[in-house]
Amino acid sequence: MSEIDPGAAVFEALGSRVDLERGGGEATAPSRLKSRLYTALIDRQQATGPLASLSRSKAAGRGLCVFEQLVHIAPISESKKAPFFCRGCHARWLGEHWEHAPIYWGHCPYVEFQKP
Repeated sequence: MSEIDPGAAVFEALGSRVDLERGGGEATAPSRLKSRLYTALIDRQQATGPLASLSRSKAAGRGLCVFEQLVHIAPISESKKAPFFCRGCHARWLGEHWEHAPIYWGHCPYVEFQKP
């Protein structure tokens, strides 16, 4: 008796959306899909508990975007520096809705997803 894996359908759907890069022959997912997956993963991670604060993230060597940097230097408690600030950023929305979105912030994961 074989069981049906409910997650398999999701991966089949993701696989069907994969584009081939021109000339390279390597499979790559669309940047909009990467952005949406990243947001969904962070949302799930947040559901299990608070994210690391921006101070801890920076101390661990992660770069902060310009907006995260402003929050990082603000005189507020560490717990206020832990939400997913990308949720309110225009770069997230653009990344999730446009291929080749016109966003150029340094250290922004949504900008990284736009790169081929």
